[in-house]
Amino acid sequence: MCQLLALNCKTPTDATFSFTGFCQRGGLTDEHADGWGIAFFEGNGLRHFVDHQSAAHSPVAELIRNYPIKSKNIIAHVRKATQGGVMLENAHPFVRELWGRNWVFAHNGDLKDFVPALHGQFRPIGSTDSEHAFCWLLQEIAKSHAGVPSVEELTLTLAELVPQISHKGTFNFVLSNGDAMWAHCSTHLHYLVRAYPFNRASLMDQDVSVNFAELNNAEDRAAVIVTLPLTADETWATFQPNELITFVDGAPKIHVDLDAAHAQLSADLSVDMRQAIAEAQADADAAMQRYRQNLGLQAS
Repeated sequence: MCQLLALNCKTPTDATFSFTGFCQRGGLTDEHADGWGIAFFEGNGLRHFVDHQSAAHSPVAELIRNYPIKSKNIIAHVRKATQGGVMLENAHPFVRELWGRNWVFAHNGDLKDFVPALHGQFRPIGSTDSEHAFCWLLQEIAKSHAGVPSVEELTLTLAELVPQISHKGTFNFVLSNGDAMWAHCSTHLHYLVRAYPFNRASLMDQDVSVNFAELNNAEDRAAVIVTLPLTADETWATFQPNELITFVDGAPKIHVDLDAAHAQLSADLSVDMRQAIAEAQADADAAMQRYRQNLGLQAS
């Protein structure tokens, strides 16, 4: 499996603190050493960096840790390969253009036998199930709308599309087009909102702390979405399984429960398929417990 990090902010926000802690999970405090990547919007542009080396040891990751990242929407990923080799083209996040906009996607999980037909402009370059799912999502979004939909319209479209993927395995993902951040949980995903009055926070993966009151103004606000909490001294909310949340201007705006749709589609799977999905999720849960043990945390 992999780990996800995303930020959705009201104003351009420095993500160096979160990214620094997150990178430690790419080969030091955790076993996600099969590549990493980050993408962050700057106006209508996008800075996108990926590497097949581990985030903890990549010179490119070191460059980004020292770069003053300021953005309203940021997606990062550390990879433990389950499908597709350890190659640059398989490193998340993936980026595509639609309606003259950059769309960024990263996935944590493992999809079984998800090979829908791709007949439009979106085709995978690498060999991951994640990129195939992203291309299919954009294909179906493009078929559903004549132009860039509103945040509310796109949330409704995703609510129809996501269960068609998620019932095939584990589909934790984050998606952004620069206007908002969409996050879906199958198994493990957490978030918090940092807002005024800001407090001090300390990373769990590295001995680093920041007093956000010294760095932010009263109007600043940032939602941080991550597979497992980055800090031990902040209160993190836990996504429910099969929950889709839309984040706008640094806060959760829309919550959608996809449990019924997911269950209905899962009921049609074969016994062998359901067993394969359960085994993959059990392996992922075991990896999460190893990570917690590495940090000396109580097993959950």
